[in-house]
Amino acid sequence: MNPGTLHLIPVPIGRAAGNETGSTQQSDPATALPAPVITLAASLDYYIAENARTARAFLKTLPLARPIQAIEIRELNEHTPAAAVHELLEPILKGRNAGLVSEAGCPAVADPGSLLVAAAHRAGVTVFPHVGPSALLLTLMASGLNGQRFTFSGYLPANPKQRAEALVRLERRSAQEQETQLWIETPYRAQAVFETATQSLQAQTQLVLACDLASADQWIGSRTIAQWRAQPAQIADRLTVFALLGAAFTANFSASSASSTSPNKQSPAPPKHQNVSPGAPQHSLAGRSQRRFRP
Repeated sequence: MNPGTLHLIPVPIGRAAGNETGSTQQSDPATALPAPVITLAASLDYYIAENARTARAFLKTLPLARPIQAIEIRELNEHTPAAAVHELLEPILKGRNAGLVSEAGCPAVADPGSLLVAAAHRAGVTVFPHVGPSALLLTLMASGLNGQRFTFSGYLPANPKQRAEALVRLERRSAQEQETQLWIETPYRAQAVFETATQSLQAQTQLVLACDLASADQWIGSRTIAQWRAQPAQIADRLTVFALLGAAFTANFSASSASSTSPNKQSPAPPKHQNVSPGAPQHSLAGRSQRRFRP
C-alpha cells in the first residue's frame, strides 16, 4: 500500500478579543485561506495538531465532509517524546492522508510540527505545503526593512539580561550582514521585550512592531529606537512579531534613496490609509491623541 500525503494546512492568524494565544480565529477561513485549501482541509479525517481543542475550533469553521466527532486529532507539542513522532506517522504510512496544523499561521514554522515533517521525509511520505497566512512574511512585507536578506530567530531568552545580550547580537549581525532580524514573543512578555530593545539597541536602529496581525486590532509601527524612546508603544498582551534593521544598513539605504531623488522635490505624502504607521498603537493614550486613521 502506498503511503498517504501529509498536508501542511495554515490556520487563520487573527484572534478574538481577549484570547491571548491567537488560537480562536476571528478571521473567517473563507477569506483567510484559498478555496482549494478549505476544501481539502474539510475532507481530511486525520489531523496532527499542537492543541486538539483549538484544532477542533478551527475545523468547526470549515464545511466538513463528516461529523467532527469522526475526525481523529492527535497532539504534537513540546511535551511529545521524540519516540512518539513515528506513531503519529503510522496512519499515513498505511495510506491515510493527514493534515498538520499549528495554533495559528503556517505549521512547522516556529512550531513542533517540523519534527513530523522531518520524519515524513525520512519515511518517503509526500509532504504538501498549502498557501495561507504567515505572520513572519506579513511583518516583513509591511516593515519597509530589507526584504532581500532576513533571519528568523524564534523566541528570545526570557531572562532580561540574556535577552538584552541576544538583542545586541542580532543588531550587530543585522548591521554587518545588512539583513533584517525577525523574532516573536508571547503576548504577556511583548511589552518587556519592547522595553529591553529600547534600552539595549542603538538609537538609529530601526525597530518594527507588528501587533495582532490579520485581526480587527492589527497595528504595525516602524520607528528608530530613538523615536520609540521618545514615544513608547504600549503592546502588553498583544500578539507581536518584532523586526529590526541595524543602523549601518539603515543609513546606507537612506543615502541610496536620497541620491536617487531630486533635491528639489519633496517625498510624496504617505497614503491616508496605511498599515505601517509612525504612531503608537491606537488603543494607547499616545495613539488616541495622535493617530488620524484606523490601523
